Amino acid sequence: MPRYFFEITYNGSNYAGWQSQANAVGVQTVVENALTNLFRAPVTIIGSGRTDTGVHCIQQFFHADIEKPFTKTDLIHRLNSFLPKDIAIRSIHQVKPDASARYDAIQRTYQYHITTVKNPLLLGLALYYFKPVNVQTMNRAAALLCGKHDFACFSKVKTDVNHFVCDIKKAFWKQQGNNLVFTITANRFLRGMVRAVVGTLLDVGTGKISLTEFERILKSKDRRKAGANVDPHGLYLVHVKYPRSVFIK
Repeated sequence: MPRYFFEITYNGSNYAGWQSQANAVGVQTVVENALTNLFRAPVTIIGSGRTDTGVHCIQQFFHADIEKPFTKTDLIHRLNSFLPKDIAIRSIHQVKPDASARYDAIQRTYQYHITTVKNPLLLGLALYYFKPVNVQTMNRAAALLCGKHDFACFSKVKTDVNHFVCDIKKAFWKQQGNNLVFTITANRFLRGMVRAVVGTLLDVGTGKISLTEFERILKSKDRRKAGANVDPHGLYLVHVKYPRSVFIK
């Protein structure tokens, strides 16, 4: 059966994250229902990863096996008409039958958005953080994240993973006027990791902890030593990268 990667974007405000859940609505459930209604047959999808409740997504992928023939442009239009206004399909790519949106992803990039002034137009889309921060010091701390490390100190305690090692390719802050954006790229992320990293980096930026203390936290593998998780509504999954070999041209 042909397999396809679907590129999806969504505003996560109304959802309990990506994954289907028994007692809450996940993006996965909404999309599966739309595809099932469209093709009049059960369709199961597998996403490139999970996002937490309230987290937004600029680019994510999921794969689905679809037997019935279709044209991509027509399916995108029809599927988007079935989906609510806060979820949209951007593109469809045929891939090899054994390709996995989850396991074949080689890099993921997240951004965290902060506004330093109260802005009603960014309500639910960025964290309002009014405390003055030293962006240069936060970038010095962020640079310490790069490379392969055990990030247990930034992971949710109860999580089902074999190890806590992630390979961070880049991590940096950029200030544009009243807006602060943190970008981080890695081969994988742990549950709650980016929000814990941002919370701890803000502690560095305000002088609550020093660069030396930040480095100790990183080496500690102890979640209790790191900062608090920032709110989810400022977090965006922005890019997922795959090797070209999984796609059928």
